Amino acid sequence: MLSRNILFYEKLNLEDNFETRIYLMFIHFSIMMKVSKRKGIKFDQSSYDLLFHNIENNLRELGFGDVSVNKKMKDFNKLLYDILLKISNEDNKDFKLNKNLVFKYFNVLKNNNEVKYSLFEKYFTEFYNFCFELPYENMIRDAIKFKDNYGST
Repeated sequence: MLSRNILFYEKLNLEDNFETRIYLMFIHFSIMMKVSKRKGIKFDQSSYDLLFHNIENNLRELGFGDVSVNKKMKDFNKLLYDILLKISNEDNKDFKLNKNLVFKYFNVLKNNNEVKYSLFEKYFTEFYNFCFELPYENMIRDAIKFKDNYGST
């Protein structure tokens, strides 16, 4: 649901496709994993499993066969860890989105003016702060309730 926020498609002009939604889902998910780490809590493996199970089901609904699904799932796992490991600077307490990582996956933000990137960055900084305020037990469920000031979720 968070990956379908109109902010991303109407204001930032990201392509509305499966790949973009995966990138956005992984950024949101990585932020929740970072929040749990910062709180000193081990992230729930079942949430990770559920995310990948849903992606696998979507791929199958799109008509991909077993061999293609297995390859894509392996690639998606690598993609999530690339985002997770590079999403922010671990050296400071404040969340700071890695600009180079964003440009790697959203080239349109690199080629446009700084305003669109700033909006993207502000959205995810506010999402991080929102998640940090949630009790860990409810973070995954309640993160969906995040409302930004730029679009509707």
